[in-house]
Amino acid sequence: MSWPYILLVVVLLFFTFVLLFGPPYLPTMSKQVEVALDLLDLKPGQTLLELGSGDGRVLRAGAKRGLYVVGIELNPLLVIFSRIWLIKYRRNTKVIWGSYWSVSWPQCDGVFTFMMDRYMPKLDKRMNQLNNRSIKLASYAFKIPGKKPLQQKAGVLLYEYGK
Repeated sequence: MSWPYILLVVVLLFFTFVLLFGPPYLPTMSKQVEVALDLLDLKPGQTLLELGSGDGRVLRAGAKRGLYVVGIELNPLLVIFSRIWLIKYRRNTKVIWGSYWSVSWPQCDGVFTFMMDRYMPKLDKRMNQLNNRSIKLASYAFKIPGKKPLQQKAGVLLYEYGK
């Protein structure tokens, strides 16, 4: 087998093994990134946590707004890509390689995710455990079952926890 085929198999493995632990990589569209950041209404210096940070586009948009941004991503190729793409903002960005279900979450003021329906009850439970202060959650496309969003715009739903 030649190197291009081996490389292709390795890349496919990295993108498919994450399905055992969470949703697949799907990039968030630029409009929804901006809408989510607007809804979260975080101020420069506040911390945004992205669960499943993929290629880092939400992290980059947050860093451009002066936020400290932390992404948790399971796919090691996307972690490497994000770190390279975010090098200009390295002072206020951090990309953690791991499952957001098993790593410790940093203190944050807002959370963004593009997660699938079947994981939303588990996310709701985890968010409720962070009751140390008020935290906003922006979810693209998927609702928290039984919880009414504060706002909804362009497919992004805003929730608040800890109040």
